[in-house]
Amino acid sequence: MRKKVYHLKTCSTCSRIINDLEIADEFDFQNIKEEQMTEEQVDEMAKLAGSYEALFSRRAQKYKALGLKDKVLAEQDYKQYILEEYTFLKRPVFLIGEKIFIGNTKKIIAEVAEELSK
Repeated sequence: MRKKVYHLKTCSTCSRIINDLEIADEFDFQNIKEEQMTEEQVDEMAKLAGSYEALFSRRAQKYKALGLKDKVLAEQDYKQYILEEYTFLKRPVFLIGEKIFIGNTKKIIAEVAEELSK
């Protein structure tokens, strides 16, 4: 079964979650700052998530800096921003088999832990 996580090595939240889940040996890790995501990877995540918007982080510093909060973005815009700037990916993103878990809320992390316990 495929187990992959897209994360930022320098993100303390991502690191804490990965440590708490104790998954260091089980997952293929992709540090999105050092290893840029491919269009195919982003397309696959969006297909599993249902949209590119579901992957998009509005907390990224560049979201306000680029004035995106004042614009109406289409799916293609979300995709393009994620591909151009890794900080726009809501993270971490866990792929477990054919399931995707996006973000760092307690609910999402609990769902990841539950999926891993199966």
